[in-house]
Amino acid sequence: MIPALSTENLRRKADLSALRFESTAELAPIDGLLGQGRAADALQLGTRIGAPGFNLFVIGSTGASIDRAVKDLLHEKAAAQPLPSDWVYVNNFADPRTPRAIELPPGRGVELRDAVKDLIDDLGVALPAAFESQDYQARRGAIDEKFQHRQEEALNALRQEGAGRGVALARTPFGFALAPMKDGAVMKPDAINALAEDERNALQNVMSEFEKKLEALLQSIPRWDKERRDEVRLLDRETARYAVGHAIDEMKARFADLPRVLEHLEAVRSDLLANVGVFIVQAARRETGEESEIAAGALERYAINVLVSQPKDAQGAPVVEELHPTIGNLLGRVEHESQQGVLVTNFRHIKAGALHRANGGYLMLDALAVLSEYYSWVALKRVLKSGRIRIESLGDLLSLTSTVSLEPEPIPLNIKVVLYGDRWLYYLLQFYDPGLSQHFKVVADFEDELSRSPEGEAMFARLVAALAAREKLKPLDRAAVARVIEEAARLAEDAHKLTLLTDSVRDLLTEADFLSSEAQRALTTAADVDRAARERVRRAARLSERVQESIQRDIALIDTAGSRVGQINGLSVFELGGFMFGRPTRLTVRVRPGSGRVVDIEREVKLGGPIHSKGVLILSGFISGRYALDVPMSLAASIVFEQSYGGVEGDSASCAELAALLSALADAPLRQDLAITGSINQHGQVQAIGGVNAKIEGFFDICNARGLTGTQGALIPASNVQHLMLRADVIDACAAGRFAVYAINDIDEAIALLAGVAAGSRDADGKFPPDSVNGRVEAQLHAFARVQQQAKAAEGRQEPV
Repeated sequence: MIPALSTENLRRKADLSALRFESTAELAPIDGLLGQGRAADALQLGTRIGAPGFNLFVIGSTGASIDRAVKDLLHEKAAAQPLPSDWVYVNNFADPRTPRAIELPPGRGVELRDAVKDLIDDLGVALPAAFESQDYQARRGAIDEKFQHRQEEALNALRQEGAGRGVALARTPFGFALAPMKDGAVMKPDAINALAEDERNALQNVMSEFEKKLEALLQSIPRWDKERRDEVRLLDRETARYAVGHAIDEMKARFADLPRVLEHLEAVRSDLLANVGVFIVQAARRETGEESEIAAGALERYAINVLVSQPKDAQGAPVVEELHPTIGNLLGRVEHESQQGVLVTNFRHIKAGALHRANGGYLMLDALAVLSEYYSWVALKRVLKSGRIRIESLGDLLSLTSTVSLEPEPIPLNIKVVLYGDRWLYYLLQFYDPGLSQHFKVVADFEDELSRSPEGEAMFARLVAALAAREKLKPLDRAAVARVIEEAARLAEDAHKLTLLTDSVRDLLTEADFLSSEAQRALTTAADVDRAARERVRRAARLSERVQESIQRDIALIDTAGSRVGQINGLSVFELGGFMFGRPTRLTVRVRPGSGRVVDIEREVKLGGPIHSKGVLILSGFISGRYALDVPMSLAASIVFEQSYGGVEGDSASCAELAALLSALADAPLRQDLAITGSINQHGQVQAIGGVNAKIEGFFDICNARGLTGTQGALIPASNVQHLMLRADVIDACAAGRFAVYAINDIDEAIALLAGVAAGSRDADGKFPPDSVNGRVEAQLHAFARVQQQAKAAEGRQEPV
């Protein structure tokens, strides 16, 4: 008989002998990525290599806090890198729809913006003053007087000529008029009619001649006025050039090391000279207390839109994490404003995106969030491929709007993009999108577990200290740290591993700290950690309690005493909302002569998954390979999970199914106070399964509720012993001899425990002992074969009807 496992095998206690401390306040917090050597190497490569496409995709399990770990590393790397450039957008005076981007040294974008603002403010005062000066007024008056004099001279000459030939030129409210004149007075119509016909004809010819001359004169006046305006404009430009030139030259000297800025200042100079009237209008409005929105808007064309600027106290490259990566938040956007019911925009409404803010540094993105936003993934790949940030809107891409927008000049991209997400997302994306490997060539795969050596436990203790310090929790005493380490092994479902899914550890520490504070303790103790762990289970245990209640009330039929043929307690595990619990399940088998088919009822009704069905098919291979060597396989068997109304998946019940099948064939009752879990192969070896702790505890809870008898226990694969981290109450019961856990290597060991009869081995003649389980199984299969042969013989002798 196989002995029960000792309590030392049921739970591995923490060993903190490598550290001397009384509380975590005395421990140096862990610095760096604990147990992540491979991922750290990948991150080092990805952050140091500058070749195109070597961006990072960081993958790990949910709850590993990989984003926080990566962010800390990136901040460390970025601190040693130079500050990136500032970027500003300025008006393109030649084509306002295509604003120009200018790169500036770090911090000088704000300097340029303020300098230009001061320039425009100064010119708002200096230019009106220049045009109000006596010199300007005198020169302007001379130009106007010249025009007036020229006009009057022409009119006087025409008037004098007309007076000599009997034609009067008069100015009326409606313009100029010609009239015949005699003896210095305008002739009346009666006097004109009294003239002889030849005299009237001569007068009419003279009048026609002078009408043409007057018309020619009047047509010349607009031309003279244009010449006047041209002279005024030239005067204005000369006056403005004098006022503007000095200020612009001072600015150019200030930014002499920036050719693009100098080029823009020259464009500003030219535009100022061409639009100097705007300043005059604005000054006039200001004097009357009426600000002109049109003039103010015209002045803003000279402003500087600082897209990205590095703060004065900034050090190193930026590390930006965009939590809402819409296409606008990634690439930037052009905003609009409503003016008189019309949406308008200009270069001042260009807003930076995450790519702009992170340019020259690192951009962190949640891969699932990027894929969840329409077009963001496509836009990100396009930017990485082109190496330029071109602002695009979703409305423009889909032609959803007809609003006139801008096409800002693209900005060169120099960035390291870091995507992070679950492993399944990375592998799925890699399968469906070949572009992933083109742009994200470096994969950093975070480990979920840390090897539980003394050195590993010491490092994990320092990790606990770091988590407590980061979350501003009270220090934990030595026993509490040991209890956290044991809980970390339990979360890893492996006595030789510690979970690196720090979210769960952090939550446990936070709850324990709360309980410690309620008890007014200065340190968090092991009792606080233990209570926090139990309370977390209790809060999520409603469904498991209902399952146990249904078993205790005999609604779900589970026997924990006696023996039954073809019936066994299998152990199942359920996981809902991150909470895992185990429960026993009755499994029954019926056998009869047949064609060699083992019927899995779960599969027949489409409740069994492919892995479960594979496990059942393996049973047929084992039975035929061990017992039906010289006779046809003449077995018909049906296997079912009783009172199972949902899907069944996994092969961890295949050992229980085989034991029940052998019990039915050998007519050997199996103990119902034992439950079994394990996967079986075609050679009868028992293989490891998952959730072993929850499965044992699920059966223990049922037995404990009914009363422990001292004979109850669970059978598990020997290869799962290394995973055992059982609850304290289970270990106490095992230590007191009221419950037991057995480790089995093969089906023969399981049958010996379950049936209380040796399984039996073949002797030198290749025969099983007749009283052994294997011997009885083989005999039964031979009997089934004879029945089948007799049935076929009878069918052959039967004459057709």
